[in-house]
Amino acid sequence: MKKVTAFGEILFDVYPEVKTLGGAPFNFIYHIKKLTGEGNFISKVGDDELGKEIFNFLELNGISSDYIAVDKEHSTGVANANLDENKIPHWEIKLNCAYDFIEPSDKITNLIEDGTDCLYFGTLAQRNNASRNTLNKMFGKKIKYFCDLNFRQNYYDADIIKTSLNTADILKLNDDELKIVNQLLLKQTYDEMALAKHISEKFNIELVCITLGSKGAILYKNGRTDHYMADAEIIVDTVGAGDAYASVLCLGYLNGWEISKINRIASEFAAEIVQVKGALPRKKSIYERFIETIRS
Repeated sequence: MKKVTAFGEILFDVYPEVKTLGGAPFNFIYHIKKLTGEGNFISKVGDDELGKEIFNFLELNGISSDYIAVDKEHSTGVANANLDENKIPHWEIKLNCAYDFIEPSDKITNLIEDGTDCLYFGTLAQRNNASRNTLNKMFGKKIKYFCDLNFRQNYYDADIIKTSLNTADILKLNDDELKIVNQLLLKQTYDEMALAKHISEKFNIELVCITLGSKGAILYKNGRTDHYMADAEIIVDTVGAGDAYASVLCLGYLNGWEISKINRIASEFAAEIVQVKGALPRKKSIYERFIETIRS
């Protein structure tokens, strides 16, 4: 089984009456761990109650905290949900959180060089130079790199995007993010299939994925495209669906699946996740039908 590591934010999404643990890189590695039994996560939390909650959650779910540092000066990450009249959250992500100050270490270097086949990263944890510089030191190794852009607010720029795309072997972005990338870097006629091909060739990315929400997802690899749309019987909560898709996308790529199989299984897994409340389901039954396929 290939070894996957994720780098970046772990935070609490805070609603008016409840808070839930999240952060795209953490959601991703949570699914990887549940599906494969392995997976490591590089991040930083505050020396506070929220940080303690995170370590308790990790222990309860058998996820290693070996690469999660404690920051004495900065607090654990928080994203506050401001609900509009339709109860749709608009997020305010707190600045200068612990995950903005992830520092390099010999332990992390050894993990990347000797215990990682694929490194997942996004853009939010690159908004601060400290974590961005730490991540950049992990680039250029003899491993695969999975970039899930996950733009949040205005915490990205052309340089961050360009460096990320130049590093990626696998790229995942949604249609809104594709429009931004096209506007900032490509300046092509907007066509999803054509842009997937253009990005793949321009940045030497082996597998490009464009997610289209309820319209499914497009994959492009080596001149071939695939479009697949899975039906969810009941949609309860769409938070984290993209991270669920990303986890199977990554594993399918590492296992050498055909893109049609990757897209179908990843889409079906995401469709399962939207039928339950929250991005991090506890029930083993959600994972069971996918584990055999992935581990075989």
